Amino acid sequence: MRLSMAISGGLLLAACQLATGASAQTTGGSEGLSPTLSAIKTAHTVRLGYRESSPPFSFLDQANRPIGYSLELCEAVVEEIGVEVDDPNLKIAYVKVTSDDRIDAVLQNKIDLECGSTTANAERAKRVAFSPLMFVAGTKLMVPKASSVQSLTDLKGKTIVVTKGTTNEQAIQAADKKSSLGLTIVVGADHEQSYQMLVDGKADAFATDDILLSSLIVRHKAQDKFRVTGDYLSYDPYGIMFRKGEPQLAAAVDRTFRKLGSNHDLVPLYNKWFTARLPTGERLNVPISLQLEEAFKAMDDSASANN
Repeated sequence: MRLSMAISGGLLLAACQLATGASAQTTGGSEGLSPTLSAIKTAHTVRLGYRESSPPFSFLDQANRPIGYSLELCEAVVEEIGVEVDDPNLKIAYVKVTSDDRIDAVLQNKIDLECGSTTANAERAKRVAFSPLMFVAGTKLMVPKASSVQSLTDLKGKTIVVTKGTTNEQAIQAADKKSSLGLTIVVGADHEQSYQMLVDGKADAFATDDILLSSLIVRHKAQDKFRVTGDYLSYDPYGIMFRKGEPQLAAAVDRTFRKLGSNHDLVPLYNKWFTARLPTGERLNVPISLQLEEAFKAMDDSASANN
């Protein structure tokens, strides 16, 4: 089931506005570069924050190397940053982050770009900046195949696991309060731990973005054990996260997406990670949604208009 166009149309526009809403403050640092770009130029290195268990966006391969759709987009941004700071040989340092500490990692200057499965919403946009839209997801439930649960209301009085620091955690808390479900909400440190709590019977359901649930089921070859169910409990447009108040960095990020759009690279890149076989061997078979395809086309149209 896809997100309804009625809901997503306006929110998609809002997400795009969030993504391009980096604060246009004056730049500083050496040679007129903004602080982040100045530090990158000095260090000859861009620090990419990655997640260990958010396939296919950001995860580890069999050799424990960070890979994924979001990381490949970030690596394209690094090339554009190299143009901006006149250093075509920038190195990449991969820095592990979690759902709980990723925003602080950006704010505390521990990473330059956060390349995971992060929802761009108005609350977060007060603190950090986001790239243009790269994916659209929504909160759903993973339950055992034998479970009778079809929706959140079926979990009344039961235990549900969420991953700490996610918008899904907020969505479940809000729904619990609104409908007086009396849920026991337990928290996993990352998606893998949350999944394991469901496997171990410590929770009756696991709530997170539908694409992440489906990816975990495929990665664990658990199609005969678990299923994804329920209505969408939130709308989650994803973006690459970086520091606010740096228009040069925001421009480099934006140019990257527009170039990928004008070269028609975004849909093939999506298909590489969502429909083709992953480097780790599994295949998700998640076709691009109409909403995301339209967003990518809008980037292409915008790039063409500016040429």
